[in-house]
Amino acid sequence: MNLQQPNANDVTQTANRSRNIVPGSGLCTRCIDGCRGNCEVFKATFRGREVIYPGPFGEISAGGDKNYPVDYSHLNIMGYAMGAKGLPEGVKGDPDTAIFPRVNTETEYGWDKKVKMRVPVFTGALGSTEIARKNWEHFAIGAAISGVTLVCGENVCGIDPKLERDSKGKVIKAPDMDRRIALYKKFHEGYGEILVQMNVEDTRLGVAEYMRKKHNLETIELKWGQGAKCIGGEIKVKSLDRALELKKRGYIVTPDPTLGAVRTAYKAGAIKEFERHSRLGFVTEKDFFAEIKRLRNLGYKRITLKTGAYPMRELAMAIKYSSEAKIDLLTIDGAPGGTGMSPWRMMEEWGIPTFYLQSMAYEICEKLVKKGMRVPDIAIAGGFSSEDHIFKVLSMGAPYVKAVCMGRAFMIPGMVGKNIGYWIEGKDLPTTVSRYGKVPEEIFVCYKELEEKYGDRIKEIPLGAIGIYSFSQKIKVGLQQFMAGSRNFNLSTISRKDVISLTEDAAKVSGIPYVMDAYREEAEEILG
Repeated sequence: MNLQQPNANDVTQTANRSRNIVPGSGLCTRCIDGCRGNCEVFKATFRGREVIYPGPFGEISAGGDKNYPVDYSHLNIMGYAMGAKGLPEGVKGDPDTAIFPRVNTETEYGWDKKVKMRVPVFTGALGSTEIARKNWEHFAIGAAISGVTLVCGENVCGIDPKLERDSKGKVIKAPDMDRRIALYKKFHEGYGEILVQMNVEDTRLGVAEYMRKKHNLETIELKWGQGAKCIGGEIKVKSLDRALELKKRGYIVTPDPTLGAVRTAYKAGAIKEFERHSRLGFVTEKDFFAEIKRLRNLGYKRITLKTGAYPMRELAMAIKYSSEAKIDLLTIDGAPGGTGMSPWRMMEEWGIPTFYLQSMAYEICEKLVKKGMRVPDIAIAGGFSSEDHIFKVLSMGAPYVKAVCMGRAFMIPGMVGKNIGYWIEGKDLPTTVSRYGKVPEEIFVCYKELEEKYGDRIKEIPLGAIGIYSFSQKIKVGLQQFMAGSRNFNLSTISRKDVISLTEDAAKVSGIPYVMDAYREEAEEILG
């Protein structure tokens, strides 16, 4: 198995001096006394815990680059020379009617009260990290005009500098959360929804109550974990006063800003930032169902659950409990994930990779269905960025998987679109962009389409949002083409027979037939 170097990576801004590296340790084969750096061991010598995290915080998102033995590249999508499944009723499948633009990419999720999306993707949880906060306008409006669900992640209320709480410590005012919800609702058109995620801290703070009372949200998401890390959510803050404020609110803050030595080191300039951590959740069947009942009593019409890259035991709990509790959407997030802040080595070395995790999930779903249980609608997350990924996930998980959760792939167009605006302003467009034009109308292929739809309101749509819409349209058209080629004109007709395993290892893990075995029986019948 080809592993990445464990002692140097761009995300930690480190590099080996030598051309020759010990594969297991990542250390240079020849470590010189007097070396001027800059491997992780070298940097950790004087910056210590800082080297655990990708950086600089707030400026990047990071994704693990470990090369797993089996992944989705080990699957290929099938194409056929006949048939047309899922065409509208009364439409006969022929070369004039079975054209790829006719493919319907809409999906829906929910136990009873369904939520429709124009494409089977939605954003990862964009929570309290700085990169989510400062780009929220682009992310929120982009998701709304694309017709997909937007997940507002954990701790947003808890870190709000202007947070106000009552005498019991419950939130009564959270301006940043109010802003986030208002921006999505401003352009929401009935497709997708905004849902807010809750961890241990959010539950204690009374976020669910605030979301119902202040914003009348219909959906809330519980969080057991994520694919990028096995501990609670984290952010960094640079101010001692801010660190003390978050400590006072009940968060875990490291290094502890109340300690004299830490304050002294901060004033001396040695400590330049603090980490705010969330607590670990402890899942029990009894507590889970009690929380579901509490949330339904608050008036939530839909409850979703996000679980991480845990082993099969926790995965079985998540799927079975979700079935019994009638959870509307279960998002299963595999390693390594991508995020605004997670410990780098944890992203590389922790958890069940997505391909394996989805294979486990399918096996569990099949067992529950055979017992007469209805499994919840499922979404898979963990390192996806393109339409072929989406098709493979939907096919491999059919009929249970309804959508793909995309983290960094949805964030990037928002940031790129935003920066194109800055580059136009500063007359500093890179040639990668300027080759298409110098103004938004020339650069963005979807600009005129959106201008025609929204009229003067186009001025209220930031360029990052237009970037996300353009990306979603690329996903949609690319998916339509794959679906048409596999003769699926509706997402509901995609099946596990529409992908094959290129390696016997992939076939063993997933249960998807090996390429040399797929459709062999049908071929033999023809030959016979």
